[in-house]
Amino acid sequence: MYATENKLRLIEELTLNHWQPLSTSLYDGWVLRFAEGYSKRANSVQPLYPSTLDVHEKIKACENIYSSNQLNTIFKMTPFVQPEELDQLLQDKGYVVVDKTLVQLRDLKDLKVPEHLEAHINEQLTKEWLDHFCRLNAVSEEFRTTMTQMLFNVRAMTGFITLSVDGCIVACGLGVVERGFIGLHDIITDPDYRNRSLAEQMILHLLHWGKSHGATSSYLQVVEGNAAARRLYAKLEYTDAYSYWYRVKNYT
Repeated sequence: MYATENKLRLIEELTLNHWQPLSTSLYDGWVLRFAEGYSKRANSVQPLYPSTLDVHEKIKACENIYSSNQLNTIFKMTPFVQPEELDQLLQDKGYVVVDKTLVQLRDLKDLKVPEHLEAHINEQLTKEWLDHFCRLNAVSEEFRTTMTQMLFNVRAMTGFITLSVDGCIVACGLGVVERGFIGLHDIITDPDYRNRSLAEQMILHLLHWGKSHGATSSYLQVVEGNAAARRLYAKLEYTDAYSYWYRVKNYT
């Protein structure tokens, strides 16, 4: 799927809108996100826009800010980082690369009709969905409150989906619709029910829901080393748009 740089920048903004932190701080073109350590996406520096201050001073300031919040200092590196040499500067300062990730796209033309009918989409976050999400993702009680608030912070239309087999919920996820895109997040299937094409069926339900709410394209993010997920998304005709990774200091 061909996409211009402006379109890819839009998608990067949407990925941030659709996975909200608890708080955000703007620092000379960089977006600092905080969510008590739940996920790198929500607890990292997003160096998206041009800067005016000395980059070395900014890196040090970010380290102090995250340290004061008892968090590792993490930078999300995309093709759009400012300044462009930031990745090399961080490497020189001892930051290591973790979680290389692909952002993939597909348009919503010619969507297959899902065959598995036991899917339910709620446009409001419910305790039932949250219970299943935490169970399937092994979210600890420590992070449940944090994650709940992060989901409430999303300001775009969201569909919380579950898929059942014989009345038992075995998969869930969410889709967020904004500016013509539906972003897919946290698609998870019970390990006992994998390799049955259930995730594919659930995603098809979610894509049709997004299309009914004005989406014409979809994006998702998948860790480069997750071969099973990449096979699934290739089957669903997603193609690579760009990649990103994190630079982390003192990573364990």
